[in-house]
Amino acid sequence: MNLEKLKIAEAQFFEAYPGGFEHPEMVAIGKKHKMDTMINLAQEAFADNQFQDHDAVVETMIKMITRSSMVSLFEKPKFRDFARSLHTQHKSILANGMREMIHGNQEQGFNMMLDVLITGKLAKWSLISICPVYHKPFEEVFVKPTTAKGVIQHFDLTTLTYKPRPSWEFYQEYRKIINEMKSRVDSRLAPNNAAFTGFLMMSMGML
Repeated sequence: MNLEKLKIAEAQFFEAYPGGFEHPEMVAIGKKHKMDTMINLAQEAFADNQFQDHDAVVETMIKMITRSSMVSLFEKPKFRDFARSLHTQHKSILANGMREMIHGNQEQGFNMMLDVLITGKLAKWSLISICPVYHKPFEEVFVKPTTAKGVIQHFDLTTLTYKPRPSWEFYQEYRKIINEMKSRVDSRLAPNNAAFTGFLMMSMGML
C-alpha cells in the first residue's frame, strides 16, 4: 500500500469536501444510496434465526440486489430471474452459503454461493459481495470491478491481482487491505466500508 498516495488523496478530498462524508454534498449523495435502510434490512432479514426458510432468504437476496444502488441495472433482472428459477437444492445451497458467509465459515459460504452463481453465468463480484457488506458494513467490502482495479493500480497493492471471476483468496486479501487503509485515514472518510471505497474511487479521479 502506498501510504503517501493515500494521505494525498485524504488531503485533497478534505479540501474539496470539508468534513469528508459529513459535508452537505456527500450527505446528499449518501441519502441516494439509502445505506441505513439497506443495512437495517440486511441485519434483520439475515439474522441467524431467519435462515430456516430458504425460499425467503433467496427472495430477500433478490430484494436487496434489486434495491441496491451499487449493483448494475443490467445485473439486477438477470439475478432475479435466475434465483427464482433455481431448483430447491440450488436455492438451499445459495441460502446456506449466505448464512455461512455471514454467520459461519466464510470461505465455505463464499464458495457455495459462487458455485450456484456459476451455473447461471452470474459469477459477478457485485452479486456475491453486496449482501454481506450491507449486513456488516464496517467489516465486509463491496467489490466493484472498476474501483478494485483502480485501487490496486493507483495505491500499489502489490499482493493483489484482479480477476473477473470472484475468488475467496482475492476477497479476503482485498478486504484486509481496505480495512487497513481505512484505519490510516480520518474516520470522517469511512462512515462505512462502502463509503470508504467510494472515497477511494472519487479520489482517483481527483488526483
